Amino acid sequence: MPEAEIPQLYLITPAEIDPQGFPDLLARVLDAAPVACLRLALSSRDERTLTRCADALRETAHARDIPLVIDDHFLLAGRLGLDGVHLTDGARRVRKARAELGADAIVGAFCGASRHEGLTAGEAGADYISFGPVGSSALGDGSRAGQELFEWWSEMIELPVVAEGALDEKRIRELAPACDFLAMGEEIWRREDPAAALATLHAALVVGSEEP
Repeated sequence: MPEAEIPQLYLITPAEIDPQGFPDLLARVLDAAPVACLRLALSSRDERTLTRCADALRETAHARDIPLVIDDHFLLAGRLGLDGVHLTDGARRVRKARAELGADAIVGAFCGASRHEGLTAGEAGADYISFGPVGSSALGDGSRAGQELFEWWSEMIELPVVAEGALDEKRIRELAPACDFLAMGEEIWRREDPAAALATLHAALVVGSEEP
């Protein structure tokens, strides 16, 4: 596979971060491997917390020309000068987010393992569709987005597709030929050295993309 077709990395923040100390760690991670997009995915629903964290991460990301999107809160995305929103509830609010943020903003939609939901979100104006989890996980209802979903999507649909959730080196190598982006989150943050972990997973991604 030509280098231009190698899937790009999409980085997801931890659910809780320290806006004072995390930007330094984030900077090291972003410098360890090429990252195409950063997603602020906090568990908090407190507006002040989200604002402080978004402000802290925006400077780090934009200094490297990396867009920053936020989970679900598209009103905050517009207010804080973020690059867009990642909607975790499929197609439901894609049109509303697009109308609020405008044509230039990034609007992504997580659609679980549902091809139909992904198609609906795409028709509503999403810029990318995310499917997952792709590996074994006790979260949610246990459904997994299988290899066949990504292979079908890459063959039939032009809209970019993201694979996320419980990725490891094996799944990265398998999914690389059928994905536009691979999303890394807890896969690296739970490691002692997240920057080294991202570099290792990126190396697996390159190898997977080069395999026939």
